[in-house]
Amino acid sequence: MAAMMVNNEIVNTRELDAPQELVFQAWTNPELLARWWGPEGFTNTFHEFDLRPGGSWRFIMHGPDGVDYPNHIIFNEIVPSERIVLDHLPDHEFRLTATFEALEGRTRLTFRQRFKSAEEFERIKAFCTKANEQNLDRLEAVLAGLAV
Repeated sequence: MAAMMVNNEIVNTRELDAPQELVFQAWTNPELLARWWGPEGFTNTFHEFDLRPGGSWRFIMHGPDGVDYPNHIIFNEIVPSERIVLDHLPDHEFRLTATFEALEGRTRLTFRQRFKSAEEFERIKAFCTKANEQNLDRLEAVLAGLAV
């Protein structure tokens, strides 16, 4: 588990105790993704999930404070079991690149979030780093529940 911040970019890395294909499935199966996406205490309602380059992912994150946060993402690149690149559109504009590296039955996930503007990055970097780690904690919990 590691986080690094450089040049408008937050990079979180985690070694997961699950095979690469299963970790990729947790990112690409909307039923699984809805169970773990977002920081601790958040839930999701997906309205659209078109997993292809140029496809849209529209959803609402329901915060533990009762506030709803609409999200719109465009999938940019999908390389099965290896990489997903997506663009998060306003309010927080960033490109997220997730890479999945096989490690003898385990997977190293690198979660690279590059913000469009330095101002946006500076405003939310402290929150975002912690939120990304919580997101990966939730992913680990879902993966543990899928283990055979």
